[in-house]
Amino acid sequence: MKKTAIMLAIWFIFSAFGYVSAMDWKAHSGKTITFLMSEHPVLKGIREVLPQFESDTGIKVRVNALAEDVYFDKMEVALRAGKGVADVHFCPMDSTAFNQYLANLLEPLDGYINNSNKTASNYDLGDFPDGFLQSTRFPGGPGSNHYCIPASFESYILFYNKNHINKYLGGKVPETFDDLILAAKKVKKSSNGDVMGMVVRGKRTDTAIDTITGVVYNAWGERNVSYPQNIWFEGNWNRPQMDHPAIQRGLSQYAGLMSAGPDDVKAYDWDEAGTAFQRGLAAFFVDASLFGPWFEEKDSPSSGNTGYAVLPPQVKGGKSYTAHWQWGLGMPANAKEKDAAWYFIQYMTNKQNEPKIGSFHGGAARMSTWSNSSYTKTLNPDYVKSTLESMKTTRSSVVMKKGWSQYALEIVDTIHRIHGGMSAEKSGEKANKTFEKYNSQ
Repeated sequence: MKKTAIMLAIWFIFSAFGYVSAMDWKAHSGKTITFLMSEHPVLKGIREVLPQFESDTGIKVRVNALAEDVYFDKMEVALRAGKGVADVHFCPMDSTAFNQYLANLLEPLDGYINNSNKTASNYDLGDFPDGFLQSTRFPGGPGSNHYCIPASFESYILFYNKNHINKYLGGKVPETFDDLILAAKKVKKSSNGDVMGMVVRGKRTDTAIDTITGVVYNAWGERNVSYPQNIWFEGNWNRPQMDHPAIQRGLSQYAGLMSAGPDDVKAYDWDEAGTAFQRGLAAFFVDASLFGPWFEEKDSPSSGNTGYAVLPPQVKGGKSYTAHWQWGLGMPANAKEKDAAWYFIQYMTNKQNEPKIGSFHGGAARMSTWSNSSYTKTLNPDYVKSTLESMKTTRSSVVMKKGWSQYALEIVDTIHRIHGGMSAEKSGEKANKTFEKYNSQ
């Protein structure tokens, strides 16, 4: 009797600290699931962990990996198929996933997360920043279901070429966003155009909206961001606010970054801008944090010469704000093996395996992973410091509205008009009218 009491006491102690789970990892042994995935660094990490998952669970995994340029189409086909062809998919946590939610194509995950027979007691969903989880909740409120689990994120930070900063700016990194624009223009002028002061995404594409939102959030500051509308509408879809002074300031600052770039900046997407910076052709680059590991690759010309910082605040000594975008692991509503699929999702996103997988892409989504030496030792220390700092004030760039891409293109057009000489006020007024037109369609 005494031994039984001692064992029970030990069980309760371990349970309290999350070491004991009611779930059985072998509950679905013998089943096979299909994982639909784009070729991405996250997949490289998952492949490393996969043999152990199959051993621990007895679940076999078929990986259907596709090039990213065809993945989105194939994903839509798979999610809309009459019979399930995928049990887990790589989920773009933006308006793409929201539109899939509207079409009832995504399986809500809360029924699995909150079931102690299906989820390990130490899984700890709260280890993900709430700003990251916001992108997984539809239609956006705190009581909404989660439809994906974060697998990789990018926040929007500042990269700088140390040699150019030393040569043209006396080694001083700008401390405010307006000073960043002035410094970038100075580099361009002082080098007689041999060095671009800044490279950013200037191309007319809706995929630029996340980087743009990061810059606008920095001007938006501590003001509330309400979902599903985000900052672009005031309270409801019928009240666009492209004439808001903070939004106009942020869009004007983005246009200012473009003005310090190449003459053909409107032809630059992420790959052109990132490659130009990597090759040492620009002093500054504002874009996704996930470029950091690429810039530090062994044979990269930017390796060891890249500096990292959060977006400079609006005032010296002020707080920096930014946005983030994420990939996640989700489950199609038509999945055949849902319980086994959830085992896979939680295994690949838990505290034990995220550091291993995250070392392949540098965008681990759990806060605890950023204090895990097995993860951080694989990354540049300044990159870790800046990215972790950005996580403290980052908010989702997602707008949960059907047909959002056309509104996003209008925001890009607003910047292009400002870059071309139109006042921010007039360009914002024009954008409001375009938003109203789209609302009426």
